[in-house]
Amino acid sequence: MAVVFEATIKMDDGDGWYIELKDTLDGRLESCLSIEDLEKKIEEFGQDYGGHIDEVKWFKDDDILPPVMDTIRLEMSQQREKIEAMTGETIEEIVKTPI
Repeated sequence: MAVVFEATIKMDDGDGWYIELKDTLDGRLESCLSIEDLEKKIEEFGQDYGGHIDEVKWFKDDDILPPVMDTIRLEMSQQREKIEAMTGETIEEIVKTPI
């Protein structure tokens, strides 16, 4: 059984965005208002599987505007830099490290 989560970028009722996180095994959904919130929810969901996650698949709704994608990419880049600075490793090295 592969542990796969789906992260879908969506627009809210205004001009804001959020990311809907779905656990494909049990169907639970969470709305994340930031990349940090998404990271926490992925960790929470992953705890149910002993911290093992095979994949996070990314999607976006058709109405997502380019400036929204730019904002999300910037936040993800900043989060990546923070993680790499804390661990002293690149994300690729962290992912390949056996548990």
